[in-house]
Amino acid sequence: MRIVTWNVNSIVPRLPRVLDFLEKTAPDVLCLQELKSTTEKFPAAEIEALGYEVAAYGLGQWNGVGIVSRVGLSDVVRGLPGEPQFDGASEARAVGATCGGVRVWSVYVPNGREPDNPHYAYKLEWLEALRSLVSSELSSGPFAVLGDFNVAPTDADVWDIAVFAESTHVTKPERDALARLRDLGLSDVFPRPLKYDHPFTYWDYRAGNFPNNKGMRIDLVYGNAAFSGAVTDSYVDRNARKGKGPSDHAPIVVDLDL
Repeated sequence: MRIVTWNVNSIVPRLPRVLDFLEKTAPDVLCLQELKSTTEKFPAAEIEALGYEVAAYGLGQWNGVGIVSRVGLSDVVRGLPGEPQFDGASEARAVGATCGGVRVWSVYVPNGREPDNPHYAYKLEWLEALRSLVSSELSSGPFAVLGDFNVAPTDADVWDIAVFAESTHVTKPERDALARLRDLGLSDVFPRPLKYDHPFTYWDYRAGNFPNNKGMRIDLVYGNAAFSGAVTDSYVDRNARKGKGPSDHAPIVVDLDL
């Protein structure tokens, strides 16, 4: 089985690239983040034409998640039980489904903005709601939570830690939240890079960041023992970040013997 996670940074303009990726890489399951689309406006028909089922969840302009599967799509859940709101509104940041016997959650963790911003407290509350969800669903069967976590787990996961010293994504509370999630029985499925010595997954659009590899590893795959033990390969498809009109994230491709 091949499972992929990809923050596409707006599904509508990125649709041609997503369709091409589906045809060439042939994932069984594709977890999507940052759709920037409502559920109703998600381009499901074009993806379904390639033989996939779709579970999309979008409420507004700045978030949205989805799961695309050609190995079945059941027990779909949109949103986290008890998840916090921001400014009195819910955001579409998590969707779960069972695909080919694997329980997957596609997540788009809030950015946090700055450590003194209310969005940062919201981020930590949201991560705690995610932990509660994982705790309730974790079982002996294959399980994984995949997506854009907006947290770099270690200093090595950013191109220059000094640049991020006063920023979100690398603070101790954020990293502690990830550690508590892993402590439930999840492992970081660490991908291999196709180039350079560290598998960054995000590069800002600013000139030179991508070719100079000024990136971050903030897209993650956390799997339980049944999932992680079945992994035969995992890599960052850096080639999907190239070319005209790419997302600022690259997909992570995970192959499993299940």
